[in-house]
Amino acid sequence: MVKLLKKYGIRDRRILDAFLTIPRHLFMPEDENERSYRDQAVPIGCGQTISQPYVVALMLELLELKPQDKVLEIGSGSGYVTALLSLLVKKITGIELEEDLAKRSKKVLQKLNIDNVDIFCKDGHSGHSARAPYDIILLSAAPEALPENLLSQLKPSGKLILPVGKFDQLLVLYEQKDGKWKGNVITDVRFVPLRKK
Repeated sequence: MVKLLKKYGIRDRRILDAFLTIPRHLFMPEDENERSYRDQAVPIGCGQTISQPYVVALMLELLELKPQDKVLEIGSGSGYVTALLSLLVKKITGIELEEDLAKRSKKVLQKLNIDNVDIFCKDGHSGHSARAPYDIILLSAAPEALPENLLSQLKPSGKLILPVGKFDQLLVLYEQKDGKWKGNVITDVRFVPLRKK
């Protein structure tokens, strides 16, 4: 899997090392184990998927993560991206709507002795203002349009990356330019929808 990420152009050594360190199969149903290290999205229950490794790696690389960063991840699912982030930044707040997935992710993260993560079971559209401002906000599920209130939970120097759209989805990176938030379209993607409670 990591060889493929390199082939696709992922160069950040810290990100590649995180993919080598975190065992993806632990975040997937046992009957999907044979697909654990393929470059594809895989169902994890509750109508959700664990995202394609290349798209995850691309998102992480575009964010230019720093060890001191505080991150909000919305749609944390089984906790795999959360676990990768735990090796790259200081603190992660994960938001997951599905209670079963939130419970499962907490167990696996605890098993791996990952202690810089908190998972909350709630609707991700509203973010988590109690811990704002964040350096980074990453969405692992696609809203039909950008939830504008998320931008107010970012530091002025922060970045937000998300898949957006109902049918034709785009990966968009938001940053401030001249005091205004601007979105830069990266590529076409396919994510599960960010559902409302």
